[in-house]
Amino acid sequence: MSKLHPEKDAMSKLHLFIEAIIFESRWLQAPLYLGLIVALAIYAYQFMLELAHLVSKIGGISETDIMLTVLGLVDVVMIANLLIMVIIGGYETFVSRLELDDHPDQPEWLAHMNAGMLKVKLAVSLIGISSIDLLRTFINADHLEDRVILWRVVLHVTFLVSALALAYTDKLMTNTSIVNSK
Repeated sequence: MSKLHPEKDAMSKLHLFIEAIIFESRWLQAPLYLGLIVALAIYAYQFMLELAHLVSKIGGISETDIMLTVLGLVDVVMIANLLIMVIIGGYETFVSRLELDDHPDQPEWLAHMNAGMLKVKLAVSLIGISSIDLLRTFINADHLEDRVILWRVVLHVTFLVSALALAYTDKLMTNTSIVNSK
């Protein structure tokens, strides 16, 4: 058949070549995930600086300042958790499978990860980070303008509504895929 239709063979080879390039382009994301690892290292360094600063002021700092500093540390940890979810979950979902089946430290959530669930987990993490920031805002409300407090509350509510919309959309899509697979 190839002798009768050489143009079809050429188009087929071109088609396969284009598909291979498109599929392999996912590896362009790998440096982005490596960059996020660098950002994670910076957050770890920042955490240690803040912790050392808190320890150095022990005994001479008010309870409110301790609480605000500790909430800042919690905020850094939650951002680090968010980065880990994006790095590991994103790489696994969009670039390549991680060979972790026998690894004792494999995160449980990774076995159930897909793009929709990753979005929902990220949204929930953003809500947690926003909640910590909002708590810090309320503790420090005496030093902030009402307008700043209002916009932080509006932002937090926006995160909540967005997360609910993402979770609902993911649920609809999951139910649709279950119905279509039957």
